[in-house]
Amino acid sequence: MRLPDSPRLTAAVDAGAPLLFLSAHLDDGVLSCGSLMTAVAGRCPLTVATLFTEGDDPPYTLAARNFVRQCGAAGIPSLFADRQAEDLAVLEQIGARGLHLGGVDALFRKRTRLAGTPLARIPELVHRYPTYRFDISLGRVSRGDRDVAGPLAQALAGPAAEAALIFVPIGVGKHVDHLLTRRIGEQWAEKIVYFSDFPYDFRGGSPDPRFRARRDLTRWTVDPAPEKIGLVEGYATQVAALFEGGVVPERPETYFEPIAAA
Repeated sequence: MRLPDSPRLTAAVDAGAPLLFLSAHLDDGVLSCGSLMTAVAGRCPLTVATLFTEGDDPPYTLAARNFVRQCGAAGIPSLFADRQAEDLAVLEQIGARGLHLGGVDALFRKRTRLAGTPLARIPELVHRYPTYRFDISLGRVSRGDRDVAGPLAQALAGPAAEAALIFVPIGVGKHVDHLLTRRIGEQWAEKIVYFSDFPYDFRGGSPDPRFRARRDLTRWTVDPAPEKIGLVEGYATQVAALFEGGVVPERPETYFEPIAAA
């Protein structure tokens, strides 16, 4: 596959330099960047670091219980164990290293000062993001998540130092975990390439134009790789919940990088 018109990417691949992909959840990296990964696999070392890879103890909100039901899982621990195994198996097919950093998914993050109090009997009152539609997908990252970002950034320090480029979500869909992943990745701003979040962009979402303007970003695309649909289908716990009828659409991937850097 021909590489896109990105001098930084071309230089990194020609040099065989490491590339780091930051994935909010246990599928996002391949969903959004699988075609690019397969195009450069074998030419440079690839690492996919997934930040939010765990659930948490009960009580669970209605949104969390609905998510588990959509995935056809028996419970939270088994679901995340299955998702971790899926991710490592898919990345092995690509030839990429997978790192699971152990952050708790937004659906399960609690207000720690309320845990163990009588309010815990009502799950929605003790969670930072009690609903998906009115909390997680509105793009407002909780101030309480500062205690989440620090340890994750520390865990990424080594891989980020080694990487020539770091690919981070641009935040299509406004999922708070994607935005927090972006925020953490921007600590290494000189290495950043943003990717469009799939399938949020397939459903009509687009990057915040003000964000693009502030960062002075140029856009490039990667044609769909023949292998990508099969890779995405490897996330068996997620496909039915993400795509109508379990049919994965074939789409180009979209990336954004600072014009000055490009």
